[in-house]
Amino acid sequence: MVQRDERLVFVALGGNAFQSIGDRGTPEDYWRNALTAAEVIASIVEEGYRVVVTHGNGPQVGIVSEWMEHLKSKIPPQTLDIAGAMTQGWLGYLLTQAIHNTLADKGLLSRVKGAIAVVNRVAVRDDDPAWSNPTKFVGGWYTDESEVERLSKEKGWVFKKDPRGGWRRVVPSPDPYRNVEVDAVKTLLDSGWIVVASGGGGIPVVEMGGGRLVGREAVIDKDLAGEVLATELGAGHFIILTDVDGAYLSYGRDGAQKLGKVTVSQLEQYYREGHFPPGSMGPKVLACIRFIRHGGLRAAIGHLREGHDVVRGSKGTQVFPDV
Repeated sequence: MVQRDERLVFVALGGNAFQSIGDRGTPEDYWRNALTAAEVIASIVEEGYRVVVTHGNGPQVGIVSEWMEHLKSKIPPQTLDIAGAMTQGWLGYLLTQAIHNTLADKGLLSRVKGAIAVVNRVAVRDDDPAWSNPTKFVGGWYTDESEVERLSKEKGWVFKKDPRGGWRRVVPSPDPYRNVEVDAVKTLLDSGWIVVASGGGGIPVVEMGGGRLVGREAVIDKDLAGEVLATELGAGHFIILTDVDGAYLSYGRDGAQKLGKVTVSQLEQYYREGHFPPGSMGPKVLACIRFIRHGGLRAAIGHLREGHDVVRGSKGTQVFPDV
């Protein structure tokens, strides 16, 4: 088991934290949300922690796919793995710029060199059952069911209801097991950088014979991929910041109960009971369970706006090893 560094925090930012329901997806929306995330990252640095950051890309990879669909008569569409790589550059730039400027404003660039984003591949298996069962939400929200039916027929897209509201497209989300660039991430981290890596869950690749890698069309869940990287790096803390304030039992129904402090065994029991939908909170909870079971010291789920308090342990759902 990898030795854990209690001064290393791995932060996973949801793609929905960059563009939530109500946002139009303008550059102003993205910069505002990126700066909110940067404030959280800077506060962690201020307390003496080293930081690795990852981010989701569900809304953004969906947007890229829609752009390509609308322009396909003029410009050849690219595959979903390439669309994922595009979002790594897009959101990586937003985050590194926002983090750098926030660190500069707070006089913290003497503690770290700055922030750097890595175009990052993550290995998945070719025989993963996820290829035939799409669950990962991408793109925007649809409220008109007739439009959903039209898009399903015209484009062959699969839609499911997002627990946050509306209908969204879903794509395959195979389980990650290895971060290809982990050694490069560690080198940068040890050299004093805040590293943004495994963006959007990483670019999905399958390992072939002779060490070759082949890209696959999918979107890996960023929290599950984040857990893989956090564990490989030996992070002590795994923090998921999104657009909800924690994990809930019976979310969206009468009597919904937010979880505060919980042991990994308690959380596993709730997970087995089906409290966390597979397309939204399910992977977040599973990532926290895996992180603790693999030797992590603490995992947490909370709202981006309360990120500092989530990191400090006073807000969100806090997950600990069994006593």
